[in-house]
Amino acid sequence: MPPAAIDIARRSPATPLSWAVAAAWAGFWLLMVAAEVQNHPQGGWQAIWRALAQEGSSALVATLVLLAQWRAAGRMDRWLHRPARWFGAVLALTAPLALVFVPLVHALRLGLYAAAGTGYPHEPLSAVFFRETVRFAIFYLLFCGVQFGARSYLAWTRARLQAEREQALAREAQLLQLTQQLQPHFLFNALNTVSSLIHTDPDRADLLLTRLASLLRAATDLAQRPQHALGDELQLLTAYADIMCERFGDRVSIDWDVDDTARACAVPTLSLQPLLENCFRHVVEQRLEPTRLVVRARALPGRLQLSVHDDGGRLAQPVVFGVGLGNLQRRLDALHGQAASLRLSPADGGGVIVTVELPCAC
Repeated sequence: MPPAAIDIARRSPATPLSWAVAAAWAGFWLLMVAAEVQNHPQGGWQAIWRALAQEGSSALVATLVLLAQWRAAGRMDRWLHRPARWFGAVLALTAPLALVFVPLVHALRLGLYAAAGTGYPHEPLSAVFFRETVRFAIFYLLFCGVQFGARSYLAWTRARLQAEREQALAREAQLLQLTQQLQPHFLFNALNTVSSLIHTDPDRADLLLTRLASLLRAATDLAQRPQHALGDELQLLTAYADIMCERFGDRVSIDWDVDDTARACAVPTLSLQPLLENCFRHVVEQRLEPTRLVVRARALPGRLQLSVHDDGGRLAQPVVFGVGLGNLQRRLDALHGQAASLRLSPADGGGVIVTVELPCAC
């Protein structure tokens, strides 16, 4: 599973909701015990002990019964979008659960009082069963209302997380496809460079092929990841620049101006190569006089700015991105939306500068 999908999959609403429900349930029974202590005619430890025996037995059995009911109600989640059907199915369990709850509570109280060496004072069994059944039914109705809200929230959140997971998988697939589309385009241009030297300078062509093989091997491995660190991207860019500088010799020089703090920032794989390739294709190849290129990377607050500047290009109007820049634009949109940008603009002092800005947390 891609990293984005894994990150989404780890986010589950069940755990915090479970803790919230457990805390509310414990608080409810603490209030019930406190009320029983206040209502008991005797004070002190006697009132506390009897309140704990009375309400503690109810709390223990109610927790076990309602946990079983919660699990059984999972089969009814398919009816959450039809509340009447859901409540009808859940409330049908009231009588069976009451027949389990009331005898267990009464038997537990008898056992606790017997263990304490005293008898459990109670009304006639018919009155006890009637009162406890009514009491259970009231609390059960309240529990069903809370349960419906909790289950509806869980169902909605799971559906939202599933939609996000599917979107993340689709985005990862799109990014991988776009990255792989770039490789044939890059390979075509690099092989043209080698073919132009293969007859006139075989040794030099052989050197370029060796560097190209190393570059393609690294690019193939890294293309399995839509993003990687700027430091890794610069290694690929340096290999590409060496190949192109071998071809053009004294007609081109490249200056590198990179913030060390920016090297850890994540960038799209093969994102700088089309920027440099654009300069070689539209400037260096089109003129005989020397061309100076400057590759810059700046770490700004929350942003990363990448640029390649040539001193001899002219910006055509209207500005149209070719294959490499167009591919990079689509990858930036898929990764960051409007938070990233790619632009071509005239440079101060002449030439053209192509700039990429994208979010960076490094």
